Amino acid sequence: MSDASGRPDHVAALLGRIVDRSCLIGIVGLGYVGLPLALAAAKARFRVLGFDINAARVAQLNRGESFVRHIPTEAINRAAREGRFKATDDFSRLDEADAILICVPTPLTRQREPDMSFIDATARAIAARLRPGQLVVLESTTWPGTTRERLKPVFERSGLVCGRDFFLAFSPEREDPGNTDYQTSTIPKVVGGEGIEALELAQALYDSLVVRTVPVSSTATAEAVKLTENIFRSVNIALVNELKVIYEPMGIDVWEVIEAAKTKPFGFMPFYPGPGLGGHCVPIDPFYLAWKAREFDTPTRFIELAGEINTAMPHYVVDRLARALDERAGRGMKGSRILVIGVAYKKNIEDTRESPSLRLMDLIEARGADVAFHDPHVATIPVTREHPALAGRRSLDLAPDAIAGFDAILIATDHDEVDYHALVAHGRIVVDTRNACARAGLTGDHVVKA
Repeated sequence: MSDASGRPDHVAALLGRIVDRSCLIGIVGLGYVGLPLALAAAKARFRVLGFDINAARVAQLNRGESFVRHIPTEAINRAAREGRFKATDDFSRLDEADAILICVPTPLTRQREPDMSFIDATARAIAARLRPGQLVVLESTTWPGTTRERLKPVFERSGLVCGRDFFLAFSPEREDPGNTDYQTSTIPKVVGGEGIEALELAQALYDSLVVRTVPVSSTATAEAVKLTENIFRSVNIALVNELKVIYEPMGIDVWEVIEAAKTKPFGFMPFYPGPGLGGHCVPIDPFYLAWKAREFDTPTRFIELAGEINTAMPHYVVDRLARALDERAGRGMKGSRILVIGVAYKKNIEDTRESPSLRLMDLIEARGADVAFHDPHVATIPVTREHPALAGRRSLDLAPDAIAGFDAILIATDHDEVDYHALVAHGRIVVDTRNACARAGLTGDHVVKA
């Protein structure tokens, strides 16, 4: 059956509910992607039911408490007061949602291959409750073909047919935690659908949530867009990291070079070196494409080389730290006391996922030094698979006498709230991987760029 416009009844009905904001949006995964999306949908006057396997997080959100620094508690409370947001760990309620948006993690295994366990588990949970007329959109970053090859067959085992009974799309998340210039609703969304109807529905939904949607020809194309965005960053960061290593023995400051180069109004985009890559996207996404490319016997030399350079940066930084101790203090790493500034993977956030700071701490301790850290946004290092020995360590206060008690300070994350003047004034040696001291106008023989 179809309506007057020729649309199938399921499409017309759901499209109508999207337009008049009467549809219920289910969001699976209430982390750094799902929670901002849920609040954006609530602000757009949709009702939102958020799903998460973390019962403690669900309870926290239902109490109106935020666990993400840049998401204010008031935003959660407002959405709840207006009856537009509720969290649950009861996945049997998935059939209540008209549109289900999947925002679950896609990490790598220890062998640096895609770990699809969260997507697979979510797909099975949805399939068990899938009903006619639902739209399902995957937002999790993944390899091209996942939506069609991984989700569609699982959903169709329910007996429902994709494109006739239910509708499937992909729209990559573009969250940038800590970015005060852009929020979920002000970032354009790329959308690809499994068929014309799925694309129409997904575009209509996101048109209601964000400033603009960018439709593409397929879900695989939309999946490739996300990988391309993050591989672009990975490759360019690797380039400036390598330039840093090349220029250092020449006595050339790579940060000064970049600042001068970016005055060119065309043909150059500034990227900045650091101690390594962190976060859930840039260090991981290139490996998703490299893994998928092997299926087609296609080499990914450029992408893999960038990964090798970025992965090697913590070792380079620790070597620079060891040299600074030797040249300026006449001592080795063994027995030294090192204070790492910042364990979040980027400035002004509390997210430690894939943080190079944790790798730095492990490498420094492997050389026999004692390591402590200060981070204004991370009170305690959480449990991680890669760095279990660091779990539970607490941030130190930056009192002048505490700073002076360390043999060297290593700036790994350049949070705005850190007192760099105190570090330079009281620190014996300051090794700066982010150019934070120079940006603050602080120099000295004991300040070393790395």
